Amino acid sequence: KRGPVGLIGHTKSDASETVRHLVEDLADSRTATQPDPDAIIEFLTERGVHLVQWSDWEVLDAHERAQGEPHGRERVKVVPREDMIRIARREDDATA
Repeated sequence: KRGPVGLIGHTKSDASETVRHLVEDLADSRTATQPDPDAIIEFLTERGVHLVQWSDWEVLDAHERAQGEPHGRERVKVVPREDMIRIARREDDATA
């Protein structure tokens, strides 16, 4: 919800809120008309939802690891959500 901030306790209320919304949404849920795993991607794309898929996350992971290497660290986290998405989607030279 807010990204990696503070300690676990700081984001626990966010997690509780998310779970509450999921449970509420469950009552309105429907069975998929197309059980094909790619159907959800098509469904969301048709509705203008911009997705970050696993391969995109791998790009972000490689970027963070490359940023940490010169400092002897496993990684340097990219915190701003917009930056994470931009890097994951290869929208500029941020991965270089």
